[in-house]
Amino acid sequence: MKLAYDGTQFSGFQVQPNKRTVQGEIEKALSKMSKGSFIRIKGAGRTDAGVHAKGQVIHFDYPTRIPADGMLRALNTLGPEDIVFLESEIVEDSFHAQYLAKGKTYQYRVDTNKLKNPFTRNYALHHPFEMDAERTRQALSYLEGTHDFTSFASAHSDKEDKTRTIYEASLKIDEQTNEWTFTFRGNGFLYNMIRIIMGTVLQVADGRREPEEIQQMLEAKDRTSAGPTAAPHGLCMMEVYYEST
Repeated sequence: MKLAYDGTQFSGFQVQPNKRTVQGEIEKALSKMSKGSFIRIKGAGRTDAGVHAKGQVIHFDYPTRIPADGMLRALNTLGPEDIVFLESEIVEDSFHAQYLAKGKTYQYRVDTNKLKNPFTRNYALHHPFEMDAERTRQALSYLEGTHDFTSFASAHSDKEDKTRTIYEASLKIDEQTNEWTFTFRGNGFLYNMIRIIMGTVLQVADGRREPEEIQQMLEAKDRTSAGPTAAPHGLCMMEVYYEST
């Protein structure tokens, strides 16, 4: 199933004791549907507390056969209002939402207005400083390609191989709203990788660092060489890619 959610009121995607999570809410709804059976779901990626999704993908094994559109209607009825199920498909037993994912696209939104917009405050980072688009795009260009992203991974990352390929690291600016939207498309992302990239790129954008420092950080393979981890609420998982069969 493909779903979207507003991450504001969630302690992330992954189930945690005594906390409201996306996984926990979906499993609760599935339990209601199946008269108390516990059904574990698997997600394509684990978003942090406050991070949103427009194209998260999950899979699960349901004990009885229900048509795909019936499952979609049932979960949208039983699930909470901040999760919406967009698509449903019955797949082969071999399908796995996480392990078969070939890539993902994320976006990060930044509100550059002097005053915070109350209507976007949960979806865009407020960064009310003078920013240079050309310097920003130059910094982003260093990130494209295949690199060891150790400097841009959380110290808590459990992945030994930190080499990833970024196909696109781009910026679009809405002149009317003064919102900057960053798009990152790659074959995979490490824990907190995009948020650390954003914390660093914003330092380049507002003049605190030089664009070419990004290259030096990649070569350093040292988390302390990069900038801070940007706040979660500007980040949204947009799409997960699979090989079409």
